[in-house]
Amino acid sequence: MSHSASRRKLLQCACCAPIAAAAASLPFAVGAAPSKKTDLNAEQALQVLRDGNAAFVENRPKKVISDSKRRLELALGQTPFVILVSCSDSRVPPELLFGRGLGEMFIVRNAGNTVDTTALGSIEYAVSQLGVPLVVVMGHESCGAVAAAVSVVEKNAFFPGAIGAMIEPIVPAVLTAKSKGGDDLLAASVKANVKRTVDRLRGASEPALLEPLRAQCPRRRCVLHLERRQGRFLRRLIAAKTVS
Repeated sequence: MSHSASRRKLLQCACCAPIAAAAASLPFAVGAAPSKKTDLNAEQALQVLRDGNAAFVENRPKKVISDSKRRLELALGQTPFVILVSCSDSRVPPELLFGRGLGEMFIVRNAGNTVDTTALGSIEYAVSQLGVPLVVVMGHESCGAVAAAVSVVEKNAFFPGAIGAMIEPIVPAVLTAKSKGGDDLLAASVKANVKRTVDRLRGASEPALLEPLRAQCPRRRCVLHLERRQGRFLRRLIAAKTVS
């Protein structure tokens, strides 16, 4: 990566889709699953995100319906079309970046976009109970949490209390990135951290969720220049077979 490129603030994301096919058979039950679910499949959901981001970049944001009628509809139930695991960073608000409104995105956010038991449970709930067809794991370059993990590896930095515990799951991603060399360890660590989170989802303990994630999970890389908020989905990383 060139010096000028390394200065750009980018967003890296990877997608897992579709994952809802077998999730309804999960052994746990959290009440009755709603009868109404999104009509979108995984590829359609991904295209909605692309279109929404393109409109945002071109300063023609999509009209978001949030009137009283919409709020009353949502009081009866939600039908999100995507689960988004993202960083808490205030510069990357998902609904704004992708032009979506109330009840459309099931968002799990934390510093460093990692997945712990609470996050995994939230994702499994959205898959099994809400029928969400797409999972997106989204991280961003210049991420403070990843930068802190880099400082732990490079400088043996110490962070007290819960901050250290928050950074701990990111350290292995930094070590992986460092082992591959390169000029920009932070940028490489951001990418490695996204991949690690996706792999965590694929290794979920519930077989009914694990198998769809393994069987058909096209992962795409998304680069977003924060200055322009422009997202670009790149080549498919893994060719996946269809769930029978």
